[in-house]
Amino acid sequence: MLPPTDGAGVPFGGWNLTRRIEQELDESTPVGGHVHVSDDEGVWDSSSLPVNPDDGSEADRRRVVDDKTQRDGVWAIPARAVAAGTKAVSKVVSIPTRSAGTAGRAAILAASVFRYAVIDTLTLRLAFGELIVQAWSLLKVTALPAVLMAIPFGAMVAVQISGLVNEVGANSLVGSVTGVAVLRQGAPVTAGLLMGGAAAAAIASDFGARAIREELDALRALGIDPVRRLVVPRFLALLLITPILVVIVIAMGVGAAFLIATLVNDVTPGSFWLSFGSFAKLIDLWFTMGKGFLFAAIVAVISAQRGMEAKGGPRGVADAVNASVVLNVISIIVVNLAVTQLQTMFFPMAVA
Repeated sequence: MLPPTDGAGVPFGGWNLTRRIEQELDESTPVGGHVHVSDDEGVWDSSSLPVNPDDGSEADRRRVVDDKTQRDGVWAIPARAVAAGTKAVSKVVSIPTRSAGTAGRAAILAASVFRYAVIDTLTLRLAFGELIVQAWSLLKVTALPAVLMAIPFGAMVAVQISGLVNEVGANSLVGSVTGVAVLRQGAPVTAGLLMGGAAAAAIASDFGARAIREELDALRALGIDPVRRLVVPRFLALLLITPILVVIVIAMGVGAAFLIATLVNDVTPGSFWLSFGSFAKLIDLWFTMGKGFLFAAIVAVISAQRGMEAKGGPRGVADAVNASVVLNVISIIVVNLAVTQLQTMFFPMAVA
């Protein structure tokens, strides 16, 4: 703590004030209802503000400052307020810059992953053993949740739609609505969220732990590109399990809807499948698969990037996993909305 001055180098009694108002000061010590802060120009006195109605004269305020009986320290209300405001503004201003930097690094990583995936696959340099191991590991953490999510989703759609169509006497439309809901939206979004949750957490935690242990730097020192050696197999593994997850969700969702519609709501099996086939078209299946592959690519790139940039020990790994899951879920929802809009514009729903 620097010795206080009144602007001419004369100390103020036994007080330990600071020369710079923006520095962190001691704990609060209100003196006679006043707060005093020293900067390069001298002393700021809170009596100029409506802190104490009995401000007194300038000499009285000066005696308060010079009171040796009080404990050392001052309460830097304005200093801390200014510092906090400055930090908050700087953080807000830096958000677009940091976001743009993150997006740029993700784009560069995505380009590298696509390039290495194509080149290594065509030249047979791909680590197929690692690809199979990663695909099986990711499928194990996503297959059962896919079943557990698809069955309630299909049943929920059937229950809600059956209650609605019963009011208008159109029970045969249950199959068509179920097909559109599960095939167009339920299957790709469910598969994407599973990959963006369980699979993304596994990938981000793996890369985060490797980054903390400096394994990625060791690979670079040996002349091995971590993107080519580690990211590409996981990227292709997600693409490999995507059709499996989509088929699981479609089968379980439509099957659950069929059972609810026929056993609970008295819909005949023939009318269910007839209406399902009338509205569910092959182009819907292709769009569903395309969405799934797109979501898999997004999950692989975001999860790998967040994991490889993890810092700060176990806390950094946890933050990377959390950021990976959040970014993946948001990205999947936004991309699904955009693709659905394009699908509706160019391939509107119609009776087959």
